[in-house]
Amino acid sequence: MIIRTDETFDIDTPSGGMRLHVFRPAVEGRFPGVVLFSEIYQVTAPIRRLAAMVAGQGYVVAVPEVYHEYEPAGTVLAYDKAGTDRGNVLKYTKPLAGYDHDARAAISWLVDECPACSGRVGTLGVCLGGHLAFRAAFDPRVQAAACFYATDIHSSSLGEGKHDDTLGRLGEISGEVMMVWGRQDPHVPFAGRQMIRERLEQAGLRYEWHEFNAQHAFLRDEGPRYDPALFLGCMELVRALFHRALT
Repeated sequence: MIIRTDETFDIDTPSGGMRLHVFRPAVEGRFPGVVLFSEIYQVTAPIRRLAAMVAGQGYVVAVPEVYHEYEPAGTVLAYDKAGTDRGNVLKYTKPLAGYDHDARAAISWLVDECPACSGRVGTLGVCLGGHLAFRAAFDPRVQAAACFYATDIHSSSLGEGKHDDTLGRLGEISGEVMMVWGRQDPHVPFAGRQMIRERLEQAGLRYEWHEFNAQHAFLRDEGPRYDPALFLGCMELVRALFHRALT
C-alpha cells in the first residue's frame, strides 16, 4: 500500500506542545491507528522506516517526539555516545506523568482528531518505547500493545526519580499485549524477563511472549545488532496481532 510519510502535527499536552510524525495510507478511507513510541533517540531514520512498514499494512501511525519538553521540535539524537548519553539523561529527567499524558494525548489525537483513523488504536514501541507502549495500554482505548525489548519495566526505574509503578498497574490493561525480547540483551536479563512474565500471569493479562537469540535493538536497521530475518518475522507477529485486535 502506498503511504504518506511527510505529515507532522503539533498537539497540546499538559507539559507543552508535542510533535507527531504521521505515516498513513495515501488513499481515502479510515484505518486503525497505532502510536509508535521510539527509542531514546526520538524519530530517527530507522524509526521512520519502521513506521512506514506498519503504515503500509493499512494503519495510521503516529510517532510522538518523546522529549518534546527538552529538545526543539524535530530534534533527532545521533546513534553515538553523545546522543546515547543525552537520551539516557532525558529518560530519567522526564517525570513519569509526562510520559503518561503524552500517550493519552497521542491516542486522543488519533481517536478524536484524525479523520483517517477508524477509532481503534494499538501501540508499538522499541526499547524505551517498548515500555511506553506497555504503559499506554493502561488507557482502555488501546486494544493491543506490541512491546519490543522494553527497558526499565523489571527494575521499575523509568522517569524522574527512577521509580515507576508499571508493574503495580497491570490490572488496568484490558487489551492484548505482545512482549518480544532478545536473550542476549544485557538491558533486560533473564531474571528480569522471568519476573515480568510471572507478573503478567498473576495479573491474568491476555498476552503473548516471544524470546529470540538476539541482542538489544535487533529491529534497528542500522548498526551491527540488526537482524534482518528476525525483523521480518517480528513484523509478521505485529501484523497478526494488529489484524486480530484492531481490524
